[in-house]
Amino acid sequence: MSESSPAGSEPFNEDVRGRGGYVYTTNPRLSSRLATDRQVDLILGLGRLHGRRAVDLGCGDGTFTQRYWDTARPSALAGLDGAAAAIEVARSRPGASQIDFRVGSTDALPWPDGAFDVAILQGVLHHTADPGASVAEALRVAGEVVCVEPNGYSPVLKVLERFSPYHRAHEERSFSAATLRRWVVEAGGRVTDERFAILVPYFCPDALARLLKLVEPMVERLPVVRRYLLAVYVFRAVRDPG
Repeated sequence: MSESSPAGSEPFNEDVRGRGGYVYTTNPRLSSRLATDRQVDLILGLGRLHGRRAVDLGCGDGTFTQRYWDTARPSALAGLDGAAAAIEVARSRPGASQIDFRVGSTDALPWPDGAFDVAILQGVLHHTADPGASVAEALRVAGEVVCVEPNGYSPVLKVLERFSPYHRAHEERSFSAATLRRWVVEAGGRVTDERFAILVPYFCPDALARLLKLVEPMVERLPVVRRYLLAVYVFRAVRDPG
Protein backbone atom coordinates (compact mmCIF):
# COMPACT_ATOMS: atom_id res chain seq x y z
CA MET A 1 0.00 0.00 0.00
CA SER A 2 1.25 3.46 -0.86
CA GLU A 3 -0.05 4.97 2.38
CA SER A 4 0.49 3.73 5.90
CA SER A 5 -2.34 3.14 8.34
CA PRO A 6 -2.40 4.76 11.79
CA ALA A 7 -1.77 2.53 14.78
CA GLY A 8 -4.68 0.22 15.64
CA SER A 9 -5.98 -0.07 12.07
CA GLU A 10 -4.63 -3.53 11.24
CA PRO A 11 -7.78 -5.52 12.19
CA PHE A 12 -9.73 -3.36 9.74
CA ASN A 13 -7.12 -3.80 7.02
CA GLU A 14 -7.41 -7.56 7.51
CA ASP A 15 -11.20 -7.36 7.21
CA VAL A 16 -10.91 -5.64 3.86
CA ARG A 17 -8.21 -7.94 2.52
CA GLY A 18 -10.30 -10.98 3.34
CA ARG A 19 -13.64 -9.74 2.03
CA GLY A 20 -12.97 -6.89 -0.36
CA GLY A 21 -14.77 -4.59 2.09
CA TYR A 22 -16.13 -4.51 5.61
CA VAL A 23 -18.40 -7.19 7.03
CA TYR A 24 -21.17 -4.63 7.58
CA THR A 25 -21.11 -3.35 3.99
CA THR A 26 -20.50 -6.58 2.06
CA ASN A 27 -23.02 -8.75 3.91
CA PRO A 28 -25.98 -9.45 1.53
CA ARG A 29 -28.48 -10.29 4.29
CA LEU A 30 -31.78 -8.44 4.36
CA SER A 31 -31.13 -7.37 7.96
CA SER A 32 -27.87 -5.68 6.98
CA ARG A 33 -29.51 -3.85 4.09
CA LEU A 34 -32.35 -2.63 6.31
CA ALA A 35 -29.95 -1.46 9.03
CA THR A 36 -27.62 0.36 6.65
CA ASP A 37 -30.50 1.98 4.77
CA ARG A 38 -31.90 3.28 8.05
CA GLN A 39 -28.50 4.71 9.02
CA VAL A 40 -28.27 6.59 5.74
CA ASP A 41 -31.80 7.94 6.18
CA LEU A 42 -30.97 9.13 9.69
CA ILE A 43 -27.80 10.92 8.61
CA LEU A 44 -29.41 12.57 5.61
CA GLY A 45 -32.37 13.54 7.79
CA LEU A 46 -30.21 15.31 10.37
CA GLY A 47 -27.52 16.71 8.11
CA ARG A 48 -28.41 18.67 4.98
CA LEU A 49 -25.69 17.72 2.48
CA HIS A 50 -27.07 18.97 -0.83
CA GLY A 51 -24.93 21.74 -2.25
CA ARG A 52 -22.67 21.80 0.80
CA ARG A 53 -19.08 20.75 1.52
CA ALA A 54 -19.09 17.48 3.47
CA VAL A 55 -16.56 15.05 4.91
CA ASP A 56 -17.14 11.44 5.95
CA LEU A 57 -14.79 10.71 8.86
CA GLY A 58 -14.12 7.02 9.36
CA CYS A 59 -15.48 6.34 5.88
CA GLY A 60 -14.25 2.73 5.76
CA ASP A 61 -14.48 1.12 2.33
CA GLY A 62 -16.45 4.09 0.95
CA THR A 63 -19.82 2.34 0.69
CA PHE A 64 -21.71 5.01 2.62
CA THR A 65 -19.60 7.87 1.24
CA GLN A 66 -20.55 6.92 -2.29
CA ARG A 67 -24.20 6.77 -1.30
CA TYR A 68 -24.02 10.27 0.18
CA TRP A 69 -22.51 11.54 -3.07
CA ASP A 70 -25.06 9.80 -5.29
CA THR A 71 -28.10 10.57 -3.12
CA ALA A 72 -27.50 13.99 -1.57
CA ARG A 73 -25.20 15.63 -4.14
CA PRO A 74 -22.97 17.76 -1.90
CA SER A 75 -20.90 20.42 -3.65
CA ALA A 76 -17.73 18.63 -2.47
CA LEU A 77 -17.15 15.42 -0.54
CA ALA A 78 -14.12 13.94 1.20
CA GLY A 79 -13.64 10.67 3.05
CA LEU A 80 -10.99 9.71 5.59
CA ASP A 81 -10.21 6.40 7.26
CA GLY A 82 -7.34 4.86 9.17
CA ALA A 83 -7.37 1.59 7.22
CA ALA A 84 -5.32 2.06 4.05
CA ALA A 85 -6.77 -1.13 2.54
CA ALA A 86 -10.27 0.27 2.97
CA ILE A 87 -9.31 3.53 1.27
CA GLU A 88 -7.91 1.55 -1.66
CA VAL A 89 -11.30 -0.13 -2.06
CA ALA A 90 -13.08 3.22 -1.71
CA ARG A 91 -10.95 4.78 -4.45
CA SER A 92 -11.67 1.88 -6.79
CA ARG A 93 -15.45 2.40 -6.76
CA PRO A 94 -17.14 3.72 -9.91
CA GLY A 95 -17.45 7.49 -9.64
CA ALA A 96 -15.04 7.66 -6.70
CA SER A 97 -12.72 10.05 -8.55
CA GLN A 98 -15.10 12.86 -7.55
CA ILE A 99 -14.52 12.13 -3.84
CA ASP A 100 -11.30 13.05 -2.03
CA PHE A 101 -10.44 9.82 -0.17
CA ARG A 102 -7.51 9.97 2.25
CA VAL A 103 -5.81 7.76 4.84
CA GLY A 104 -5.55 9.37 8.25
CA SER A 105 -6.65 9.56 11.85
CA THR A 106 -9.87 11.24 12.96
CA ASP A 107 -8.11 12.80 15.96
CA ALA A 108 -5.66 14.76 13.75
CA LEU A 109 -7.41 15.80 10.54
CA PRO A 110 -5.40 17.11 7.56
CA TRP A 111 -7.75 20.02 6.77
CA PRO A 112 -7.81 23.64 8.03
CA ASP A 113 -10.45 25.12 10.30
CA GLY A 114 -13.85 25.43 8.64
CA ALA A 115 -12.89 23.48 5.53
CA PHE A 116 -16.35 21.84 5.44
CA ASP A 117 -19.94 22.66 6.22
CA VAL A 118 -20.86 19.20 7.55
CA ALA A 119 -18.80 16.38 9.06
CA ILE A 120 -20.19 12.85 9.37
CA LEU A 121 -19.00 10.56 12.15
CA GLN A 122 -20.71 7.27 11.37
CA GLY A 123 -19.83 4.44 13.73
CA VAL A 124 -16.22 5.53 14.17
CA LEU A 125 -15.82 6.97 17.68
CA HIS A 126 -16.03 3.58 19.40
CA HIS A 127 -12.99 2.50 17.36
CA THR A 128 -10.77 5.51 18.08
CA ALA A 129 -8.13 5.84 20.78
CA ASP A 130 -9.32 9.34 21.71
CA PRO A 131 -12.99 9.81 20.77
CA GLY A 132 -13.21 13.19 22.47
CA ALA A 133 -10.38 14.49 20.29
CA SER A 134 -12.14 13.12 17.21
CA VAL A 135 -15.30 15.04 18.10
CA ALA A 136 -13.24 18.19 18.62
CA GLU A 137 -11.49 17.75 15.27
CA ALA A 138 -14.81 17.22 13.49
CA LEU A 139 -16.17 20.45 14.97
CA ARG A 140 -12.95 22.24 14.06
CA VAL A 141 -13.13 21.44 10.34
CA ALA A 142 -16.93 21.71 10.08
CA GLY A 143 -19.49 23.90 11.79
CA GLU A 144 -21.97 21.03 11.90
CA VAL A 145 -21.47 17.37 12.84
CA VAL A 146 -23.83 14.43 12.40
CA CYS A 147 -22.85 11.39 14.45
CA VAL A 148 -24.10 7.80 14.69
CA GLU A 149 -22.76 5.60 17.47
CA PRO A 150 -23.76 2.25 19.03
CA ASN A 151 -26.19 2.80 21.88
CA GLY A 152 -24.14 2.66 25.06
CA TYR A 153 -27.25 2.06 27.17
CA SER A 154 -28.07 -1.24 25.41
CA PRO A 155 -27.48 -4.27 27.66
CA VAL A 156 -27.35 -6.53 24.58
CA LEU A 157 -24.51 -4.47 23.14
CA LYS A 158 -22.58 -4.58 26.40
CA VAL A 159 -22.75 -8.40 26.33
CA LEU A 160 -21.51 -8.46 22.73
CA GLU A 161 -18.61 -6.16 23.57
CA ARG A 162 -17.54 -8.52 26.32
CA PHE A 163 -17.99 -11.90 24.62
CA SER A 164 -18.22 -11.51 20.83
CA PRO A 165 -14.91 -12.44 19.12
CA TYR A 166 -15.46 -9.75 16.46
CA HIS A 167 -16.17 -7.01 19.00
CA ARG A 168 -13.20 -8.07 21.11
CA ALA A 169 -10.80 -8.25 18.15
CA HIS A 170 -11.79 -4.72 17.11
CA GLU A 171 -11.71 -3.41 20.69
CA GLU A 172 -15.25 -2.07 20.39
CA ARG A 173 -16.82 -0.22 23.29
CA SER A 174 -19.94 1.91 23.29
CA PHE A 175 -20.56 5.23 25.03
CA SER A 176 -23.58 6.70 26.75
CA ALA A 177 -25.43 9.60 25.15
CA ALA A 178 -24.38 11.71 28.13
CA THR A 179 -20.71 11.02 27.43
CA LEU A 180 -21.07 11.88 23.75
CA ARG A 181 -22.85 15.13 24.60
CA ARG A 182 -20.10 16.00 27.08
CA TRP A 183 -17.44 15.62 24.40
CA VAL A 184 -19.41 17.97 22.16
CA VAL A 185 -19.62 20.61 24.90
CA GLU A 186 -15.91 20.25 25.72
CA ALA A 187 -15.15 20.83 22.03
CA GLY A 188 -17.10 24.08 22.03
CA GLY A 189 -20.30 22.77 20.49
CA ARG A 190 -23.85 21.89 21.42
CA VAL A 191 -26.24 19.11 20.46
CA THR A 192 -29.28 20.45 18.61
CA ASP A 193 -31.07 17.19 17.78
CA GLU A 194 -30.77 13.63 19.04
CA ARG A 195 -32.57 10.29 18.94
CA PHE A 196 -32.26 6.56 19.54
CA ALA A 197 -32.98 4.47 16.46
CA ILE A 198 -32.79 1.14 14.60
CA LEU A 199 -34.32 -2.04 15.93
CA VAL A 200 -33.15 -4.38 13.16
CA PRO A 201 -29.71 -5.88 13.96
CA TYR A 202 -27.13 -6.30 11.20
CA PHE A 203 -27.19 -10.08 11.37
CA CYS A 204 -30.46 -11.94 11.83
CA PRO A 205 -32.78 -14.20 9.77
CA ASP A 206 -34.87 -12.52 7.09
CA ALA A 207 -38.21 -13.33 8.75
CA LEU A 208 -37.10 -11.75 12.02
CA ALA A 209 -35.69 -8.72 10.17
CA ARG A 210 -39.05 -8.13 8.46
CA LEU A 211 -40.91 -8.39 11.77
CA LEU A 212 -38.55 -6.03 13.57
CA LYS A 213 -38.68 -3.54 10.72
CA LEU A 214 -42.47 -3.55 10.93
CA VAL A 215 -42.49 -2.55 14.60
CA GLU A 216 -39.35 -0.38 14.46
CA PRO A 217 -41.19 2.97 13.98
CA MET A 218 -43.35 2.27 17.04
CA VAL A 219 -40.39 1.26 19.21
CA GLU A 220 -38.46 4.37 18.16
CA ARG A 221 -41.30 6.47 19.62
CA LEU A 222 -41.40 4.76 23.05
CA PRO A 223 -39.33 6.95 25.42
CA VAL A 224 -37.98 4.40 27.90
CA VAL A 225 -37.94 1.35 25.65
CA ARG A 226 -35.98 3.03 22.87
CA ARG A 227 -33.23 4.09 25.27
CA TYR A 228 -32.33 0.49 26.10
CA LEU A 229 -33.57 -1.56 23.15
CA LEU A 230 -32.50 0.36 20.05
CA ALA A 231 -29.13 -0.10 18.37
CA VAL A 232 -27.78 3.41 17.86
CA TYR A 233 -27.74 6.92 19.24
CA VAL A 234 -27.76 9.65 16.59
CA PHE A 235 -27.18 13.36 17.10
CA ARG A 236 -26.55 16.60 15.26
CA ALA A 237 -24.19 19.12 16.85
CA VAL A 238 -23.06 22.60 15.85
CA ARG A 239 -20.01 24.63 16.78
CA ASP A 240 -20.88 27.61 18.95
CA PRO A 241 -19.58 30.90 17.51
CA GLY A 242 -16.63 32.44 19.26
